[in-house]
Formats: sequence, C-alpha cells, structure tokens
Amino acid sequence: MRVLAVDVGTGTQDILLFDSEQPIENCVQLVLPSPTEIAARRIARATAARRPVLLVGTVQGGGPCHWALERHLRAGLPAYATPEAAQTFDDDLDVVRGMGVTIVSEDEAASLDGRAERVVLRDLDLEAIRHALAAFEVDTRFDGLALACLDHGAAPPGYSDRLFRFDHLRRVVEGGNDLLRFAFLPEEVPAYLTRARALLACAGDEGVPTVFLDTGPAAALGALQDPQVAASEERFVVNLGNMHALAFHLVGTRIRSLFEHHTGEVTPEQLEDYIEGLMAGTLTHEEVFGSKGHGVFYAEGPTGNRPRVAVTGPQRWKLRGSRLRPYFAVPHGDMMLAGCFGLLWAFAVRHPRHGEEVLSRLNAGTG
Repeated sequence: MRVLAVDVGTGTQDILLFDSEQPIENCVQLVLPSPTEIAARRIARATAARRPVLLVGTVQGGGPCHWALERHLRAGLPAYATPEAAQTFDDDLDVVRGMGVTIVSEDEAASLDGRAERVVLRDLDLEAIRHALAAFEVDTRFDGLALACLDHGAAPPGYSDRLFRFDHLRRVVEGGNDLLRFAFLPEEVPAYLTRARALLACAGDEGVPTVFLDTGPAAALGALQDPQVAASEERFVVNLGNMHALAFHLVGTRIRSLFEHHTGEVTPEQLEDYIEGLMAGTLTHEEVFGSKGHGVFYAEGPTGNRPRVAVTGPQRWKLRGSRLRPYFAVPHGDMMLAGCFGLLWAFAVRHPRHGEEVLSRLNAGTG
C-alpha cells in the first residue's frame, strides 16, 4: 500500500510517500517550499523585472504570496487575477479590487499571455511532485492520497475570518469530540471550506481513496505517535506552525479543550500563560480573540492535572527553555513530517479496508 501524504503549510509543504512494505524511515520524504512561497517568489521575479503579473488557477494559501502581491502593487506595477485565483487574497472580490488588482475573465487572461508574467496559484501540484520523484528513480504511483491544509473558510461579509475558522473547529469538536473527527472524505468537506475543496480538486481524477485533514489536528495526531507522548493517556499537544499555533488538551484522542492563535502574535511568555490557563480552565475565548487570535473552546472541564506538554511545528523554538519544560515530539524520528504521520493515521481510520496495512507499519515505527 502506497499513500502520498502532502501537508501544505505556510513555509513548507511536507511530503511523504508511504510504502507499507518498507520501514517508515526508508519511505521517501520531501520538505519543500510551500505553494504560497513558490507563488511569492514568482511574483517577486515579475516585480524585479518590472512586468505586470497575471494570477490564474484556484484559491490557495495566502501569507507570503499576499505580501508579495502587495509589494508588487506598491511598486506601481499592474496585477490581474481571475476570480477564483483572486479569492486567495480575499473572498470578497471588491476587497481585492480595492488592493489595486484588476479582476479578469479566463478569456481576458488568455489575451494577456506574453504581456504579463503568468503565476498559477494552487496548493497541490502533483505533476511537479511526480517529476521530483522520477528524477530520483522513485516509482510515482500511489494507491491513496492524504492531504492537509489550514482553511479559514469563506466567511459571510462582515463576519470575522478568525471567528469563522474557530466556529468550524468548535463545530467539529461538538459533533464528535475526537481529533480524528477532523478527517474528512472528499464528499464530506463543507462547502464553506473553499481552500480545502480547491486543494482536493487539484488532485484531479486520480481514482484512489483520499482523505482531508486540517493541518493542526494532523500535526497533533502525528505527535501522538512519538513513544514519549503516547506513554501518557492525558497529554497537552501544541503545534507551533509558521502562521498558526493550535493547542489541544487531550485524553487519548478525545479533546477536552483547545485554543488557536497566530504564532507571530504571541510571545513565549504569552504561550506559557495560555497553556497553563487552558489546563486550569481559566483561559477565556475573549482573551485569545482579543489579542488577534482565534479563540478558546472547552468541550469538557479541566481535569485538575498538569499533563506533559508536547510541542511540534517549525516554530517550536518559541518554547525552548520554557518553564513548562515541554517535550519536543519527534514522531518516527522526524518532527517536520508530523502532519504526514497524522494524515496516515486519519487515512487508515477513514478507509478501514486499508487500515490494518497502514497502522501496522505506523505502529512498528513507534517502538
């Protein structure tokens, strides 16, 4: 059983070609620039060449490509975007127009070829991944696909994007209260998760079993595969991604409480306070949301315990030397692939026909 797991973040896209016939340490692993970083570099190249930029494709993650587009526009250079690509920068196309971007139809975009630098926006480029694998004589076939990204969702006009995303997180927990409830089959992904649906659409018609998972729960499920984390039934898992910090107080995979913030908006001291507050049940939604975060949700009351804090994510350095004495989780010996390992667990659960084959290899890699 070969499963291609792709965890799309802000700084990197982390890729694992899982093969149940190999030790997981021997499976092909890639940590590459994220799609938004790639798009940002292409926009910057157009800016440096003083060329107009034409954005086509679909909605993808923002951040770096959004900032690159703003720099391009501040340089006084034209920018054009098709409606779907423009949603990368805001779901409200009038806001995108207000930035200085001209919204064009597909036919108008075709007429700009040769006169503007075409940048294709998409969170998944299977052709590029296959080319990279083929360059090293790796078989590019796979029997399953597991994909992750973080989606704020398409909030209604006038409604906070931060709150709309947190409404989604809370809704999922209320519907089942388990990390694995965040694992969706393609047909189950809510319509308002436009980025997730676009990511799945980028896979095209591969005809293989597929699962989608939010990046935060994916990283947490991966961290739970570290033997030191798995040794305790009650644990506190923090994923410090390049853009988002998501923390779970867990018993097994059951969620007692969670908070989400923006990694760049919080100091190490604030993170410590938030973690201790969530454990104690004193951290409020208003405190996190009011400091530019997403929010807090208690599915169950505090246990009165102080479980071990396990940390994963590329910004985990923020808790190095912390008074919490956190453990830096290294599932299967590779922290950057935590999300991919979580994706494999979700794939096994949502596609039980392949579950034993995938889980037996994952379990063999945790001892």
